Amino acid sequence: MGPALELTSVPAWTTAVTRPDADLSGRQWSIIAFGPAGAEVARGWSDQISASGRVSAVRVHEIAEQDGDGPARAALLADLAHARVGWRLMIAGPADACLKVRALAMETGIADDEMTVASTDVASRSVQCVHCRTVTSAAVELEDVLACSGCGRNLLVYYHVSRRQGAHLGFMVDAEEQTAR
Repeated sequence: MGPALELTSVPAWTTAVTRPDADLSGRQWSIIAFGPAGAEVARGWSDQISASGRVSAVRVHEIAEQDGDGPARAALLADLAHARVGWRLMIAGPADACLKVRALAMETGIADDEMTVASTDVASRSVQCVHCRTVTSAAVELEDVLACSGCGRNLLVYYHVSRRQGAHLGFMVDAEEQTAR
């Protein structure tokens, strides 16, 4: 039995599919959407923003899930170059892709309260090995064991998400067990 998630660094949207409303407190919005499910959420957000009558500028970037975070990174950095007070970031797609964009956003100084995240899939996680620093992505749950693709250690997927790396923490599950000599 794990800890209460609200007492960990694991965002709730990484463990359950979420569909929050658009953040209507802004004046400009960038929406990054991964795959068809993310694009559907983005359309809903755009409609909410338009209906609010507050539209100043809305940029929607639809990115194919298989393209990874490279295009999302480029879109975010390009939009930030033109951002003004009241700019908001909204991200929709698989939780592991959203975590990576969130990490980049935080690196550039964007605060959590300036971001809205909708997760469309929570089956896959990126797990960083504390031993060799390799990031392994796989369909795993918290507390599952995963073989590190770098060093081969069996990693426990722990209740910690690095805001800087955008990945879950994994450490050797049997590190305290005595090995036969």
